[in-house]
This record gives sequence, C-alpha cells and structure tokens, in this order.
Amino acid sequence: MPEEDRLQNNLAVIAHQRVLSSYLLPNRRAVWIITEWDRSVTTVLLPDDY
Repeated sequence: MPEEDRLQNNLAVIAHQRVLSSYLLPNRRAVWIITEWDRSVTTVLLPDDY
C-alpha cells in the first residue's frame, strides 16, 4: 500500500476506525481486506465486489 494509506491505517487503529489492506494476487488482481474498528469482522473481497 502507498505510504499515505499506511499512515491512514495507523491513524485508524488509534481512532477506532476500519483498517484496509490491499494485496496483489498472482494473477495481478487486487484483493482487499477490511477489518472493522472493533476487530469483530474481517472481510476479504475483490474491488469489483465493493
């Protein structure tokens, strides 16, 4: 993730907000991982599914 997004995730942890991660799969498609502020739910999805 770009530095700006990493910094935003650091702030999100402090401010009790969602944390977003993005990874490239071997087929060059992105996958997103979104963890809710209270860490109760983590969702894995493709950007097209959002």
